[in-house]
Amino acid sequence: MINLGGRFISIQSAPLEKAQGSLYRVTRKGDPSALNEKYSAFLVEDRNPPPNHAAYFVFEDQKELLNTIRSDQVGIVLPNEFRYLDSGDLIRVEGQSTRIRVLFRKASPHNHFLVTERCDNYCLMCSQPPRNVDDDWVIDEILQMIPLIGRDTHELGFTGGEPTLLGDKLLAVLESCKSNLPNTGIHVLSNGRHFSDLGFTRKWANINHPDLMVGIPVYSDVSTIHDYVVQADGAFDETIKGILNLKRFNQKVEVRVVLHQQTYRRLPQLAEFLSRNLLFVDHVALMGLEITGFTRANLDSLWIDPTEYQKELYQAVQILDASGIRTSIYNLPLCLLDRRLWNWAVQSISDWKNEYMPECEGCSVKNRCAGFFASAKFKKSDRIAPIKEDFHSLMQRSQS
Repeated sequence: MINLGGRFISIQSAPLEKAQGSLYRVTRKGDPSALNEKYSAFLVEDRNPPPNHAAYFVFEDQKELLNTIRSDQVGIVLPNEFRYLDSGDLIRVEGQSTRIRVLFRKASPHNHFLVTERCDNYCLMCSQPPRNVDDDWVIDEILQMIPLIGRDTHELGFTGGEPTLLGDKLLAVLESCKSNLPNTGIHVLSNGRHFSDLGFTRKWANINHPDLMVGIPVYSDVSTIHDYVVQADGAFDETIKGILNLKRFNQKVEVRVVLHQQTYRRLPQLAEFLSRNLLFVDHVALMGLEITGFTRANLDSLWIDPTEYQKELYQAVQILDASGIRTSIYNLPLCLLDRRLWNWAVQSISDWKNEYMPECEGCSVKNRCAGFFASAKFKKSDRIAPIKEDFHSLMQRSQS
């Protein structure tokens, strides 16, 4: 697990207000990339830092290097736990509160931006419980960041809350991504309901982004079950209409299904529904439960050991695969999966909250396994066990 936020230890060599609310792009010695001096923060690792950077970062075990920085420059001492910072990373320094937030990590494949905490669903297992707050400032921060992100970034994600509640402001973010990051795939998580508005969907499609996908949850083939899970009457109808509108404009759509007590029983029927009515979706993700947010409050009505729904999960995957729908299993460790499903299992958990259990030591497939959310410490299967046999031997046997 990687810590993405905390407090800096000290700041010196410049007035505190000079670093108030500042966004920096990390640079280190030997970085050949072009730098915007307004945003560049140099990682000081020896006694000869170059001039003309907006700020200088020093780690606490080398804080004496602050003496090499001129008195009119911003120098910030960071805790050693942020030593993972590297060239191209983006960090926000809030001088008055001494807080730091790592917003983007160039080396990570899991860069996701929370664009709003507002939402018109109230899902039983929401990992980011919605709040009715004015957080439009987040969009301003994201628009400031996008031109600073390396053009070789493979993918960016945008989530909430419900991003589409931002309307044209979200579309402005997508436009900026298209202009500044033309080779970067964009993945937006949405409940899909706002796409039932054909006018909004048309504007979304008119951005004409070359690699844009929206991930939308469908929790059951039965509307009342879906509406119960998302705690919003009529949500199922709006969501399905939204998916149909998106595909009407040839937009990429991923259907997401979180697996828990309220959804697992009708997984095969949901797979049939998707294969008969939404065969044109681009991907289906069947996802293990994250024990955080509202999930912890509703654990009694949500938790089921993953080993107890393997029959339904296998049937659903077989139906989807036979229909030609690209399908993946997210967030479930291999030791809890039917081995016939291993080919669909993906290492999907964001690296900053991904952990492995003590029981995983010595497991022969650990490097292929999704592992666990850090929040699994609150509830996990008692059937976790290391796998000792060779991966390829196990796969050959499961397919024979």
